[in-house]
Amino acid sequence: MKPLTDTEYIHLLIAEGEHQRQDFKFEISDARKIAKTLSAFANTDGGRLLIGVKDNGKIAGVRSDEEQYMIEAAAQMYCQPEVNYTIQTFQAEGRSVLVVQIEESLQKPVYAKDETGKPLAYLRIKDENILATPVHLRVWQQSGSPRGELITYTEREQLLLDLLEENDSLSLNRYCRLARLSRRAAEHLLAKFIRFDIVEPVFEGHKFHFRLK
Repeated sequence: MKPLTDTEYIHLLIAEGEHQRQDFKFEISDARKIAKTLSAFANTDGGRLLIGVKDNGKIAGVRSDEEQYMIEAAAQMYCQPEVNYTIQTFQAEGRSVLVVQIEESLQKPVYAKDETGKPLAYLRIKDENILATPVHLRVWQQSGSPRGELITYTEREQLLLDLLEENDSLSLNRYCRLARLSRRAAEHLLAKFIRFDIVEPVFEGHKFHFRLK
């Protein structure tokens, strides 16, 4: 089978559009902003950045090596822990397109520093970078616990199951109200149920809800 030319390969990627594992960037002007995308990919399923491609899929190309320095700064200076990535340059339509591959991190959460230096963790949901909730942070924190740990059912656990069976989905705030629990306790229980694959977080209407799997 004849190998693809650079242009054919880039066109093939562009045809996929932006999705959970792919994002287009016309240019990189701020390392902090790109760190947010790196965090989202690393905390979810990994992903691919096409730099020098407009949102509509038109190839614009990159103009200098500055883009590569920005990615390096984003991965090393503005992400905690540092994000591993590979970068390749392809010539498509006579222009240079960078393809940056980010692997899913084994050490979550990966934080991105904002303009004030505050570390924030992101998730990739469809084609958006979404701020991780405290429940997600607790799931990652609990992931270091032994997998052989048993889930114990007290009245609180049973009430959560009952509420989820009665409702298609629950927001964190609604669960707190119905169960009369503090946010901290509610986050802890939801994280435990997510880790044991009993509950899953679902992104609906730009907010996370939780439902039985």
